[in-house]
Amino acid sequence: MATVRRKVVVGPAPYTPGMDLRRLTDEVEAVSGAYARRNGITRDDTWFLLKLQEEVGELTQAFLMRSGQARDKGHSADELELGFRSELADVLAQLLVMARHHGVDLEAEVERKWMPWHPDRLPADSGGTTGADPNEAAGPASGHAP
Repeated sequence: MATVRRKVVVGPAPYTPGMDLRRLTDEVEAVSGAYARRNGITRDDTWFLLKLQEEVGELTQAFLMRSGQARDKGHSADELELGFRSELADVLAQLLVMARHHGVDLEAEVERKWMPWHPDRLPADSGGTTGADPNEAAGPASGHAP
């Protein structure tokens, strides 16, 4: 007689690539919260901002190393690429938990701020451009694209 083994999943399903932003945020929060508890870290408003800044600094360093504008510290091109990709992920993860901490729905905010400027949503006579300077502050009050 054959034995049938079943995998029992306790808690939320494991991370699956391609998941939505809210689920990804929940998964990242679980990791961040556990890390903070293990290390006695109080995650307050200041911590979230400074941690994001720390990760942006690490991304900057990885970018400079990858682009040959800083010492590669003996890392191979593949290692530099992996470091760059890893730091991008760290910045995204910290941004997600910071937004969650402040009650910001990033999907809704991207929809509000960026999607009105999507070429498929602009009037046909605009030619897909707004004439706005993308470096200026954007938002409904400014009338400028992101």
